[in-house]
Amino acid sequence: MEISKAEIASAAAVSAQTNSQELRGAEILVKALQAEGVKYIWGYPGGAVLHIYDAFYKQDSIQHILVRHEQAAVHAADGYARATGDVGVALVTSGPGVTNAVTGIATAYMDSIPMVIITGQVPTHAIGLDAFQECDTVGITRPIVKHNFLVKDVRQLADTMKKAFHIARTGRPGPVVVDIPKDVSFNKALYTGYPKSVEMRSYNPVRKGHGGQIRKALQLLMSAKRPYIYTGGGVLLSNASQELRTLVDMLGYPCTNTLMGLGAYPASDKKFLGMLGMHGTVEANNAMQHCDVLLAVGARFDDRVIGNPKHFAQNERKIIHIDIDPSSISKRVKVDIPIVGDVKEVLTELIAIIKESGLKPDANALGGWWDTIEGWRKRDCMKYSLGNGDVIKPQYVIETLWSMTKDADTYITSDVGQHQMWAAQYYKFNEPRRWINSGGLGTMGVGIPYAMGIKLAKPDSEVFCITGEGSVQMCIQELSTCLQYNTPIKIVSLNNRYLGMVRQWQEVEYAGRYSSSYMDALPNFVKLAEAYGHVGMLIEKPQDVEPALREARKLKDRTVFMDFRTDPTENVFPMVRAGSGITEMLLGSEDL
Repeated sequence: MEISKAEIASAAAVSAQTNSQELRGAEILVKALQAEGVKYIWGYPGGAVLHIYDAFYKQDSIQHILVRHEQAAVHAADGYARATGDVGVALVTSGPGVTNAVTGIATAYMDSIPMVIITGQVPTHAIGLDAFQECDTVGITRPIVKHNFLVKDVRQLADTMKKAFHIARTGRPGPVVVDIPKDVSFNKALYTGYPKSVEMRSYNPVRKGHGGQIRKALQLLMSAKRPYIYTGGGVLLSNASQELRTLVDMLGYPCTNTLMGLGAYPASDKKFLGMLGMHGTVEANNAMQHCDVLLAVGARFDDRVIGNPKHFAQNERKIIHIDIDPSSISKRVKVDIPIVGDVKEVLTELIAIIKESGLKPDANALGGWWDTIEGWRKRDCMKYSLGNGDVIKPQYVIETLWSMTKDADTYITSDVGQHQMWAAQYYKFNEPRRWINSGGLGTMGVGIPYAMGIKLAKPDSEVFCITGEGSVQMCIQELSTCLQYNTPIKIVSLNNRYLGMVRQWQEVEYAGRYSSSYMDALPNFVKLAEAYGHVGMLIEKPQDVEPALREARKLKDRTVFMDFRTDPTENVFPMVRAGSGITEMLLGSEDL
């Protein structure tokens, strides 16, 4: 006897109900995170998320890390995501929990970091009534997320989480906020399993580049007399470092990385001209200005890279721009050949076409271009004076750290300021995802939380946080988290008793009127570190720099805070002043 379609559908429904179970929203959320392979979640409990915390208590596959401030929860998840490429996950309560997390969300958004931030909300019936610890999470976070959701029905929770992770990790990555009212986390729904796939009609990012555009780009690249390859954080986000290295080595063209792209191409390779931009090298900036064909890969021509756009446009050049995000192309600089697509896929296709075509660059022209570049390189713009040897130069600390750890499995995080630029300039990053810093938003306080997140992900690696006495105090309470969860990081504080980058700008632009940039009441960082249960060191002489770093590295199972008292008058050079072109560089104090 033939079975009707209705009978088949009925049997399927009975089977689905047999395999399904009624769960609370909080339990569905945990199952969604488990299905996404989440290992760690950083958070801080509060009334609106207590049902979720109760669900976490009943499972043991995901470790919750209790931070001391919601900002640090998002930063730690962010650092984890940057180092691993996985989606970072944070959990905060409603109201002040959300507003405290905003800085971390904006930081991730500016640097295109894949994250899912789960926020508690007052019960659905109380939304809009100024309930205790209520805020408009969707409205507040809308400008600083890739997307956000307010889940009003527990039956939509699993689908929403699937969409959130999909949006966060695909296309141009970014943070996604999922706002869950307290009653939604408590209510029950029939759970039939986590969705295996997701379809969103309005969201279909392009991955494969247009073949015709790639061929046009190849013709232009091969006809170049003064070619240059300029790469940004998109290369790292796409895990395309190997493809970039293959392309650069195949062509023999000079290459530069932005602050966010360091490590995509080995800093120790002769074809690498150093970082470009406001604190970039002479050779990197001059090549950017004087090239005739520029290949921009996963970069966005931001203000810190090209300086004054009018100055940049003075020299005629052809520009090829590869980016996953079409809105980034021709946003600040008009380009000639746009290629929208995933960097890894586009570079793979470009390399294949080069091999297939048998085309070669103009060797004579390229040789002349390299001669010009070597002339700029001879200026040795990164040279600095050690002075009379009675004060520690911050550059020396970074160089010493690099020479000691260059062959080790090392991750470097930084806060924001002079120390960040010195780390970028003097630590030669040869591998991707080893340099973790806040580029677009320039957020002070990220260093320690970033390092905590990375140490959990990479327990056998050495993790150093390079910071300053200003930045480090913004999230210094996370030293308590380091102790509780046994994340032994090494903190290198370049303590010059100033908000160093503010002081430098005040020296250059404000005739030395140092308004509120001196730190008058600093704590004893050694005692403070010890109070948190860690090791503190005070280093005041240049000859003690290397022994201190060596001793800290030996203490593998301890967090060590190294307070290096550095020269308070030292500035970051080269420097491009605001409103100037990238070749209009100050190379030292004599240029001030």
